[in-house]
Amino acid sequence: MAKKVAILTGGGDCPGLNAVIRAATLKLTRAGYEMVGVRRGWRGLLDNDYIPLDLTHISGILHRGGTILGTSRTNPMKEEGGVDLLVDNLRQNEIWATIAIGGDDTLGVANQLRGKFALNMVGVPKTIDNDLSGTDYTFGFDTAVQIATENIDRLHSTAESHDRVIVVEIMGRHTGWITIMAGIAGGADAILIPEFDMSVEEVCEVVRKRHDRGKDFSIIAVSEGAKLITKEGEDKMVTQSDEVDAFGNVKLGGVANLLAKEIERRTGFETRSTILGHIQRGGTPTAHDRVLATRYGAKAADMVQNEEFGLMAALQGDEIVAVPLEVAVGERKLVRQEFWDLAQTFFAG
Repeated sequence: MAKKVAILTGGGDCPGLNAVIRAATLKLTRAGYEMVGVRRGWRGLLDNDYIPLDLTHISGILHRGGTILGTSRTNPMKEEGGVDLLVDNLRQNEIWATIAIGGDDTLGVANQLRGKFALNMVGVPKTIDNDLSGTDYTFGFDTAVQIATENIDRLHSTAESHDRVIVVEIMGRHTGWITIMAGIAGGADAILIPEFDMSVEEVCEVVRKRHDRGKDFSIIAVSEGAKLITKEGEDKMVTQSDEVDAFGNVKLGGVANLLAKEIERRTGFETRSTILGHIQRGGTPTAHDRVLATRYGAKAADMVQNEEFGLMAALQGDEIVAVPLEVAVGERKLVRQEFWDLAQTFFAG
C-alpha cells in the first residue's frame, strides 16, 4: 500500500506556493506515494478537510499566485483539544508524513508536533518578509520586493509632478527586508524599518535638505512594523486594533498615514501616503521565485523519501540544503547593518 503524504499551506499567502505544491506532488507521485492536499492550513487537519493531489490537479498551477489549497492562521496549539484531535485525524487517515509550507508560525507548529508527538514533518520556508533563520531567502520575497519597487517607481512620477512628499507603507511586521530592498532599488529618500530607529525629526530634515537643493519632492518608504519615534518622547508601533490572531500577532497598518501628517505639519510641504498592503502578496510570482519554490518543493520530496523528518528545505549560497526546524523558527533573521548603512548613503540624495 502506498504511503500517504499530506501538503498544507499556512499563514499569509504569497506567490510561489503553487510551485512548491506542484514540484513536491510531481516528484512524490512518480515515486509511488499517495498525495493529499490539506485545505486551509492546520485548520484542514482539525476538520479532516482534504483533497486528492495528482498530476491532473497540479497541471497549469506553476505561474498562479496564491495557493490552490487555501490557507489560514489557525494555531492548533491554542485550541482546546486541538492537538489531540489533529494527531488522531492524521493517524486515522493514515497520513504518514506532512509537508508544511509556511513561515515561523506554521513551521513553529510543525516543529512542536515533531518534537512532542514524533510526527513525520518536513518544512518549506514561505514568507514574503524573508525573516526565517537558516535560509538565505524565502520564496515570495523576490516578488514582493519587485511589486514594491514598481510602485515606488510609479509614486516618483506623481510626487515629482505635484511637488509632493509621498510616504509609502510596505509590509514587514518584525523586519524590514522588503522595505529596505525596495527602498534602495526604488531610490527612496528615507527608509524606516523595525530594526533601526529613524525619528520623525530626522525624516523631516531629509525632506528639508532636498528642498534646499531644489528637489521639491521626496519618497519615504516605511515598514508597517516600524515605530513612529519623535524626539518629544513618542515611540509607538501603529496598529489597527488591539485584537491579536491565533499566534499573538496584532493587526498592523497606518504608520504611513500618521508619518505623512507629521511631515506636513512640521515642514509645511504637501504630503500624501500610500499603503501597498496585500498587493504585495498577490499575482504572478517572478521567475526567481518560481525556480526557488520549485527547488524547495523538490527538496521537500527528497526529505520525505529519505525519511529526513524535523527538517526544513533551505537556500544557503546556491545550494538547497536541509536544516533543523528548530533552527528555522529560532532567532528571527533581521536586516543586517551593512544594508542599513548602504541605504543611509542615499538619504537626502
